[in-house]
Amino acid sequence: MPDHATSDDLRFAVLGPVLAWRDGVELDLGTPLQRSILAMLLLREGHAVSPTEMIDGVWGEDAPPRALGALRTYVSRLRTVLEPGRSPRTPPQLLTSVGRGYALRLGPARFDLAVFDRECAAAESDRRTGRVEQAARRLRGALGLWSGEPLAGAVGPYAEHQRDRLAERRIGAVEALMEVDLELGRHAEIISELVALAAEHPLRERIRVQLMLAYYRCGRQAEALSVFTETRQALVDELGIEPGAELSEMHRRILAADPTLAPASPPVRLSQHDDAEYGDDRETTPGHGPMVEMPRPAQLPAAITDFTGRTRLVHRLLELLRGEGPAGGTGEGVPIAAMSGIGGVGKTTLAVHVAHLAEDLFPDGQLYADLRGYGVEPTAPETALVAFLRALGIPMDVIPDGLAERSALFRSLLADRRMLVLLDNARDADQVEHLLPGSAGCAAIITSRGKLADLPAARLVDLDVLEPDEALSLLAAVAGPERVAAERAAAMDVVAACGFLPLAVRIVAARLASRPSWTVASLVPRLADERRRLDEMKIGNLAVSATFALGYGQLDARQARAFRLLSLPEGSDISLSAAAALLDLTLTETEDVLESLVDASLLEAPAQGRYRFHDLLKLFARRQAEADEEPEARALALRRLLGFSLASAGAAHRLAYEGSAIADNLVDLGMRGHSFGSADEAVAWLSAEAENLFAAVARAYGSGEDLVPAADLLLALEPLLESGTNQREFEQRVSALLTAARNAGERRAEMRCRYVLGRVLFGANRLAEAESHFLSARALGEETGDHVVLGETCNALAVVAGRQRRHTEALDWFGRAATIFREVGNTAGEALASCYSARDHLGLGRPGDAIAAAERGLAVFSEIGSGAGTARARYHLGNVLSHVGRLNEAVVHHAECLAFFRASNQRVWEQRVCYRLAATFIAAGRYAEAARHAEEALTVSREITHPYGEAQSLAALGKALMGVGEAARGGDALEKALEIFTRLGSPEAADITALLAGQAQTQADT
Repeated sequence: MPDHATSDDLRFAVLGPVLAWRDGVELDLGTPLQRSILAMLLLREGHAVSPTEMIDGVWGEDAPPRALGALRTYVSRLRTVLEPGRSPRTPPQLLTSVGRGYALRLGPARFDLAVFDRECAAAESDRRTGRVEQAARRLRGALGLWSGEPLAGAVGPYAEHQRDRLAERRIGAVEALMEVDLELGRHAEIISELVALAAEHPLRERIRVQLMLAYYRCGRQAEALSVFTETRQALVDELGIEPGAELSEMHRRILAADPTLAPASPPVRLSQHDDAEYGDDRETTPGHGPMVEMPRPAQLPAAITDFTGRTRLVHRLLELLRGEGPAGGTGEGVPIAAMSGIGGVGKTTLAVHVAHLAEDLFPDGQLYADLRGYGVEPTAPETALVAFLRALGIPMDVIPDGLAERSALFRSLLADRRMLVLLDNARDADQVEHLLPGSAGCAAIITSRGKLADLPAARLVDLDVLEPDEALSLLAAVAGPERVAAERAAAMDVVAACGFLPLAVRIVAARLASRPSWTVASLVPRLADERRRLDEMKIGNLAVSATFALGYGQLDARQARAFRLLSLPEGSDISLSAAAALLDLTLTETEDVLESLVDASLLEAPAQGRYRFHDLLKLFARRQAEADEEPEARALALRRLLGFSLASAGAAHRLAYEGSAIADNLVDLGMRGHSFGSADEAVAWLSAEAENLFAAVARAYGSGEDLVPAADLLLALEPLLESGTNQREFEQRVSALLTAARNAGERRAEMRCRYVLGRVLFGANRLAEAESHFLSARALGEETGDHVVLGETCNALAVVAGRQRRHTEALDWFGRAATIFREVGNTAGEALASCYSARDHLGLGRPGDAIAAAERGLAVFSEIGSGAGTARARYHLGNVLSHVGRLNEAVVHHAECLAFFRASNQRVWEQRVCYRLAATFIAAGRYAEAARHAEEALTVSREITHPYGEAQSLAALGKALMGVGEAARGGDALEKALEIFTRLGSPEAADITALLAGQAQTQADT
């Protein structure tokens, strides 16, 4: 592993308090939250951690609304502490950004947990090879690294979970040390330690077994038996179970005075002289007498001269082959690395590279076999063994016939030797089981597309695509560093189009190298066309699609169908339940087939219950779908997915807008959707699935089919508008769908699209455009009889008119909306119209009517139990009460609804309430509190890119700052507010102009 902290002796500890030192001086790591983030990065051992994982791990369910911003602040502070001399223009070398996440690149010697793991693994290796005294010293040294409760000072769910895991690793090492001490005959010395451990861990049976044995060897048989009695009673009382087999067996052996319980003689190792003396006896073949000196095979394919990247993984694999570090510890002592990954990811390249690097570890030679596991005729194990035995000097006429006999002879020949076996392109565990060495001095590397999870003792290595910089290095190594350096931006586009897949990068680089007249940029448009991209990734006998075809050819009919159909949706990933709808299978059936595709490295599982393709593999799968699936079958699968999405989004809308009739008036495609336990859960699902839901809309207008369900899906996504996110996606998708609906004459779809587009434009304060679409939607609603959305449209027209201070017109629209809602039995809609009308009553100088309207709406929402409606009603009532001078009551109502909006991530409403609170505190003359709320409103406005809200917030902030005597800052805020209001054409611009003029006159008078 590369160590980026070359200039400083920078060390970290988690086996006790979370600490760091530079050159022996302890560093100030800041708050517990900051230490928790550092601990999480340390424990991920250089792997990238996403912001979501960090927030969940550090804050859990109590994450604040702006946790992401806080996280970035903490990371920035940690970078300052860890690399104090780094220039702001120099990329961080230790705490690096990887995608949207972060990784801490650190050498293992600088981290106490890595040292602990390495020493424990080395101790196990020493013990297996007879160096028991050395094993004891290593274990004691490793345990000496602990200085108290692990991760002390760190907080959060991740730290709590890891604290338990680390404590388990420590007690495991303690048990191993006790075992070694017993082997060394130190039973008398460790009894007191075992007694203390047994008291501390009363239900750990292994410690009790060790204590019983120590007592017995000291001649204290009665005490040994009493340990069993006490342990059995504790297990029965606490867990309701009997002792396990190991404890029961020790009890039986002590009762029988088993002579094998006596201390063993110290292990004896042959000296180098003895090894030479006995060499002839061991150079024999079972059943065949003395042999000549066995040849030293060197069968590895040629070393890869342009190998790039994979630095940390190469380091881990070499550690494994040495039997060292956390990568070691493979049971009986034969290190086995089983690498899996999609075709073209570079498994063979990496395996051969590592094997060559490890040549010195295996002085007796290397054996290699291409098992052709994904070819038409995979290599039979019997055939591979014949090749191995011949390479080891066994004449053909004495090689046994049976698989078991050949395997036994193979392992006998490798006993007491150090040899490396590389098994390439394995099909499954059965194919390699008989080809593995059986002695600790040997090791094996296996490559396979499938995960060999059922291969005992194998360390599974799931190989991913290259990092972007690694892919660039490979492109440069093949195509020429000067060409790539001269067009670095285009080169990054090229490797990104290759999905950072090594085979694809290598092929494209080879094509570039063979055509000196091409530029790197000339490849970009060639690779941009998804339908031709795979065709561009072919040169000579190398082709990405041919590599994928080998894996696809191994699938059964059910797997192949799933592989094809899963490629049809445009989203980046798919949930298990959505996949079940697409495939028309049960959840259990779907999980089985998808997990089998993951095992075959034809699908990825980035999180539990979610699946995705590599980009190029998805293009290949879509080609197979076009070739092997009838158009009707493809369309039906996507319609099932659309039906699932629409049903799920409708259920979410129903919870988010309790009492609304929209969800009950969406088209039914006959599919069941998600069930949600709460409105917050429903809106969170919409946010998480937004990309896939918008992709479903895009497919509909792209194909010209299912325009009505697609429009209904956009309508059901309405709660996302309250979060202030996805505004661009909304406008883009609804505009395109609106055009398709108009062209197709789908009046209902057009009406609903215009309503949704009006809402999007209103949120951007493009009021004239919004009003135009609402008016068109109203006309279409009357034409089609779509009264549910017609009522919402009239309500929206009223809000637009009120924003423009056309209060009489606004009340007229509210009256029409209320009438429609009443006719269709939509009580919640009628209540909402009443609440919203309060502002216009105020605008016409009727505060009594305004209070009555807001209270009427609040009463209805409270009666029907609508949390969202109640929050909105409180907002409007608070506004009215603030206007009439009932400031304390206004603050209470606004504080209540603010808590709701923040909990449900309704950022637009959060901004509005913070602004109103600021206005109320300004009216009360409490300017400092007003400024705080105005700044909160301003922060939210900018985070969700809401210019009108930003202008409102700046106006309130300017007034508050004026109130606390900061005239210059207040004036600046008001000037910025005026600039935005003017640009938006908002009537508030006149108010700010008058206020600034009044301030100027006041200053002139004084």
